[in-house]
Amino acid sequence: MEMKTHPLKIFTGRATRHLTEKICDSLDVDLGHSSCPVFADGEFEPCYEETIRGSHIFIVQSTPPTADNLLELLLMVDAAKRASAYKVIAVVPYFGYARQDRKDKPRVSIGAKLVADLLTVSGVDRLITMDLHADQIQGFFNVPVDHLYASTLFVPFIEKMGLDNVIIASPDVGGTKRANTYAKMLNTGIVICHKTRARPNEVGNMTVIGEVENKDVIIVDDMIDTAGTITKAANLMKKKGARSVRAFAAHGVLSGPALERIEKSELEEVYFTDSIKPKTGCDKIKYISTAEAFGEAIRRVYKNQSISSLYYK
Repeated sequence: MEMKTHPLKIFTGRATRHLTEKICDSLDVDLGHSSCPVFADGEFEPCYEETIRGSHIFIVQSTPPTADNLLELLLMVDAAKRASAYKVIAVVPYFGYARQDRKDKPRVSIGAKLVADLLTVSGVDRLITMDLHADQIQGFFNVPVDHLYASTLFVPFIEKMGLDNVIIASPDVGGTKRANTYAKMLNTGIVICHKTRARPNEVGNMTVIGEVENKDVIIVDDMIDTAGTITKAANLMKKKGARSVRAFAAHGVLSGPALERIEKSELEEVYFTDSIKPKTGCDKIKYISTAEAFGEAIRRVYKNQSISSLYYK
C-alpha cells in the first residue's frame, strides 16, 4: 500500500489571527477551519472543523493576555493529538511567562519551566518562537525548539534608515548580550543603561555607561511592557546629548500607561514585530511583520530542511 504524504495544515488561536492569515498568504496555503465556542461562565472549547488525521499541524498562538490564550493553545494541542494529527507544532511568536526563568528571590515559581512542561505534556512535538526573554528557556523543553530572532528583520531595516552616527544601547545590564549582537552586525559601538527597580514594572535609578553625545541611539530589547525602562533610558540619553533615540523590540506588550509614556517621551520612533496584535493610539509606534520569517520556518520544518540559515550568526 502506498504511503500518503502528511498534509500541511495551519490553524490559529483567537489572539493571533492577524499574523496567521499573513503567514498562510506567504505560504500560499488556506487557513485551517477551527472554532472556539465560549460557555456562559467563560469556559471555552477549541474545535477543529475539518479532518486533521495524519496531518502536520501548525498552531499559531501568542500567549498574552497570558492565562486565556495559553490555555486555548494547550487545548488546541490536546484536541489535535486526540484527532490523530501526525505532528503538532506550536508556533508561539511571543512566549509568555518567559521573564520567570529563574528563582531570583525566595518562594517564587519558575513560570517559564512550568509553561514548557504544560506544552510538552499537552502533546507538542516541536516549538517555534521568537526572541525569548532568556535563551536558556530552550533547555526547559524536551522537544526541539526553533528560536528565531527579530534581528533578522530589524538589522536590514536599520541599515536602510541611513542614520549617520549609530550606536546600539541596552536598556539594562541583562540585555547586554543582545545589544552586543546588534552592534557586531551593524559594526557600531554599544552603551549600557544600569537601572535599579523599586518593584516590578517600576524603575528606580538609572545611569548610562558610555558616550551618546551626537549619536543616533538605537535601543534594542526583547519586549516592551509598561515602557517605563525604555522611556526613562531615552529621556536620559537625550539629556546627555544624543542626536536621536529610537527603540526596536520584538514584542510590543504595551500594558497600562505604555502608549502614553512613549508618546510623551524623547523617543522618535518605536518599532515592534507583529508577534502580538498591533495596538493603535501612538503615532510613534510602527510594526514590521514576521509573517515571512515564520512562514519560511514552517515550510522548512515541514520539509525537514535546515533552518539555521534563517539566523544571523
